Amino acid sequence: MILNERDLREARNSVAVLDAALSSERALEPMVKGLPPEVVVQVARAMKAERTELAEVIGAYESAKDGGDHRPLQKRAGTDPGLTMIVARIAKGMSQRDLAWRLGIKEQQVQRYEADRYRTISLKNYERVATLLGVNLRAEISEIRELRGLDLVIDDVSKEDIRKILKHGQENGWFSESADKEELRRFIAENRIAFGSPSLLRTGLNVKDHSEDILLHAWRARVTNRALETIDTSKPRFIPLDVTWLPDLARQSVFADGPKRARDILLEHGIVLVAERQIAGLAIDGAAFLVDGIPVIGVTLRRDALDNFWFTLLHEIAHAILHYRTGLAVGFFDQTEAESLDDQEAEADAFASNILIPEERWRRSAARIAQSPDVIERFAAEIGVHPAIVFGRIRKERNDYSLFSQKIGLGQVRNILIAGAKGR
Repeated sequence: MILNERDLREARNSVAVLDAALSSERALEPMVKGLPPEVVVQVARAMKAERTELAEVIGAYESAKDGGDHRPLQKRAGTDPGLTMIVARIAKGMSQRDLAWRLGIKEQQVQRYEADRYRTISLKNYERVATLLGVNLRAEISEIRELRGLDLVIDDVSKEDIRKILKHGQENGWFSESADKEELRRFIAENRIAFGSPSLLRTGLNVKDHSEDILLHAWRARVTNRALETIDTSKPRFIPLDVTWLPDLARQSVFADGPKRARDILLEHGIVLVAERQIAGLAIDGAAFLVDGIPVIGVTLRRDALDNFWFTLLHEIAHAILHYRTGLAVGFFDQTEAESLDDQEAEADAFASNILIPEERWRRSAARIAQSPDVIERFAAEIGVHPAIVFGRIRKERNDYSLFSQKIGLGQVRNILIAGAKGR
């Protein structure tokens, strides 16, 4: 959302940059240098979607500010009470200074209110501001599951699942040894109320509704909480469609601590990577979703192997870059073992494959049909990635997972990304 003139200037500058980049192949080249042609096509498509979105965002702000029509901007604010207050101020043509004068407080106080979306304001003062801005406050008891109270959010969950989550959480540092069902209820419910329900689990050829999967809720809550800690301390800034760093990311795979290097690079570019073990029975490899506007990637490392890690990582990065405006807010929760017929999953698969092993190089390589590990390892060295990535692709393409089973980097990720994971 655009909520002030600074945001408006940044959005207009972004539109100008995108217009220039999309004007010709030569203009686009600096932004996609080093990327395979197939990925360039995907990025250009995402740039067009971003350009359209920014135009709509700018239009919504200008309609409120210049025309007093709050509806387009309010639609983007949804039911957030803090954002609704800011939208109302803009639509009434008030500056922060104007609002402060009418309230009899300093302008800096209004700035603080809006900076944290009115989260820390007292109810009494909220009512005062709301009355001045013409915002209706309404309290009602709701039957909506997410809003029916913390005590009922996991009411229908089996005792077995509750025991399973508590045991996993205690063993992996989520909870103290004394944690009970009430602590688990708060842990899941607070996350669900703040961020909604994980809805789609993409499993091979199927896209299933898992909005009531309590294991997925618990795992997502844990990843979210850890991501928030990183966001609070590191203050990452994500710039959609800044992809100049992608070729360098894939090259980190050749290092023994490549997964850690990848995590650091992602954070530098505004993406938070969290490695968190799955709960038994929750068979997912990775996830991508938004936390306070920052893309968060969660990986379970249920298959502790380099080939699986790098493909899963790039698959989720694809969601963050290609689908930032078209699904990341809802989130992607993935199993990456099988081909998917879902369009966005297929796009993410193609993106990951091409970043790791450019299709143009792969089609011309003898490694595709090689039986000798030496040929495959030489090809990996030529394109600058870890051999495990190439061996993993061969196993998948040939549909023979007995091949090169000692070449895919088994046991080389978990102990790097998950503290205390070794030997567990």
